Order: sequence, then structure tokens, then C-alpha cells
Amino acid sequence: MSTLKTPFRYDFVGSFLRPEKLKAAKKAFEEGTITQEELDRVTDECVTEIVAKQKVAGYHAITDGEFRRKFWHLDFMWGFEGVTHEKDGGGVQFNGEMADLEATYLVGKVKAKVHPFVEYFKFLKQFEDEQTVAKYTIPAPAQMYQQMIVPQNIEQTRKFYATDDELIEDIGKAYQDVIKQFYEAGCRNLQLDDCTWGAIVGDAAKQRYQSLGVDIEEVKARLLKVNNLALEGRPEDMVITSHICRGNYHSTFFTSGPYDSVADYVFAQEHVDALLLEYDDARSGGFAPLAKVSPDKKVVLGLITTKKPELEDKDKVIARIHEAEKYIPLERLCLSPQCGFASCEIGNKITEEQQWAKLALVKEIAEEVWK
Repeated sequence: MSTLKTPFRYDFVGSFLRPEKLKAAKKAFEEGTITQEELDRVTDECVTEIVAKQKVAGYHAITDGEFRRKFWHLDFMWGFEGVTHEKDGGGVQFNGEMADLEATYLVGKVKAKVHPFVEYFKFLKQFEDEQTVAKYTIPAPAQMYQQMIVPQNIEQTRKFYATDDELIEDIGKAYQDVIKQFYEAGCRNLQLDDCTWGAIVGDAAKQRYQSLGVDIEEVKARLLKVNNLALEGRPEDMVITSHICRGNYHSTFFTSGPYDSVADYVFAQEHVDALLLEYDDARSGGFAPLAKVSPDKKVVLGLITTKKPELEDKDKVIARIHEAEKYIPLERLCLSPQCGFASCEIGNKITEEQQWAKLALVKEIAEEVWK
């Protein structure tokens, strides 16, 4: 078993553009012209190929590209007891585009069961070698909590949970169980993807909660509580990181705003080993909040965008790394794209060639900065 630990000086978030043969196979399955077994065989082939490409690109973390799921977050939630989903034609409004999602809500108490993602991890793990380690990405506990208390779900959730604290308790315990399942399967590097912090930054979020009569500081405290509860009792030799972003769907975003208003919570108090932070444009604000990051954490600067095909100016990226160094030591910093290339199956508006060019640039810059 590989003993390498994430994050690496040059890293990536996890999802990759779906190859055409995988898209074709999923379409054929939905139309009923191929079986689940045939789809699984194509998916296995595509995962094998994306891992090989990650290795050729010189990266030390390997992922399955999130090829086995439709959405970066919802599919994972479907693996718990008490959760169901349906395609109801709804979605979430992003900047200029409606994200096509599936309704995901409670039909009972949240409990862990044998999670299908653990089997997906086992398939990925076989590709580890001396130079690489398997990393698996799942949505943060806060993401599941948030999903169940959004306006369209809260009435249904209250049938099973009278208070948010009761919901948080069950989600936290269910995650503890699933984290243990991953560990027993040999997973030593787990990444929690979390848009909840990105959704409550900025003036727009503050005004939205004010209009609802909700104390935004209480919201932050609950997000922190559920995430940290899930991490209680985790194995000491398991690295758990958190990727924070403001939404990534078909090259659009959900929110804007600097990290300043959440830094005292997630940067200072969340019990993860590293933070992968979106910093690809002005929507993310400045680096000053990095001074709040607790000394036990590393920070992966997401300075390369996955939303646009144009390559960043290398010198400007290097200058930004050194700007961040004013607030956190260089030895605790790493570099990556700001998000995955395909948080949902639809993917971002770039080509596979441009995807690999972005990763080549990340590696080139990192090797120059951290010689």
C-alpha cells in the first residue's frame, strides 16, 4: 500500500472531463440499449485510462475522475439509508445558467450502510504504485446537512428531525461510519468537497440570511459542527482534506465573495489536514484570511482556473504564490487548479487537451517555485 500523503506541491481537485465513449455508454444505458454490466465495463476502462493519463502527466495523486457519478455531491448522498432522489426537472440557478440536478431528500433517518463508493475506491486503489496514491473525493458532511435544510426540503426533513442539531448528529455519525469503511478498504487520503462555506461568503449571502431572519453566525457554527463531528475518531494515519469553492457547473459559478467572513471558522477550527482553496479570480478576494489558517494545516492555492481554456501567465501565478506567502509560510503552500474539470457530468467548457495543458502548467510552476 502506498504511504504517500496528499496534498502534493502540484495537485488537482479530482474530477476530469468525461471521455466520449463514456458519455456514449451512459446515453445507451439510459436508452436501454446496453446493460448495467456493459456500462460498468466501459466505465472501468475509462477509469483505467484516466489514471494512466494522470501518471503520464507526472502527478502523485490519482483519482477515478469521478467517472462513476453524475453529480459531485448528490450521488454520494444516495448511498445512505433515509435518502432518496428523483428527477423532477428542478435545478439550482448559477451565474447565467440553471444547473440540472436531481431532487435529493429524506424519507427517513440518516444512517450509514455499506456505501457503494467504497467499492469504487477499491477499483482505483489497485493502480497505486511507488510514485502515486489513490485519493477519493466525497461531499463534505456540511454539504449533506445543507441539502436537507434548503427551502424545498426543510418541510420533508422536519418529518424526521425536529431540530437541526438532531440532523447534524445523525449525519456526523453516518459519516464516521463511512470514513471507517473507506479506511478499512485501504483509503488513506480522503477529500471533502464543500461548497457550503463558499455559499455564505460575501454581502449577498449576508443579506439573504438577514431577510430570512436567520443568524448567519449560527449557520457557520453548524457547518463547522457537522464537519468536525464527522471527523471525530478518525484514524491518525488517514489524511483528510477539504476543498472549498463557490460552485462549478459548466464553467459557471454559484456565488462570489472573499473568505474573510468564514476564516475564523473553517480556516482556524475545522479539523482537516489541508484546505484546497479557490483563488482563480477576483471573486475569491485576497490572501489576508490565510493568516487565520491553523498551523497544523497546509493550503493548496487554486490559482489556475478550470472554467476557461486560456492558460494563465506563469509569472503572474508565481507572483501570486509569493503574495500568499506573506500570510502563510511557503513550505505549507501547494498549487492546483481551483476546482475539478467536471464537477457534474456536463463538464466545463474546455477540451481534454486544454485540461491537460492546465495541469502541465500547474506542475511546471510548482517545480519552479518549490525547487
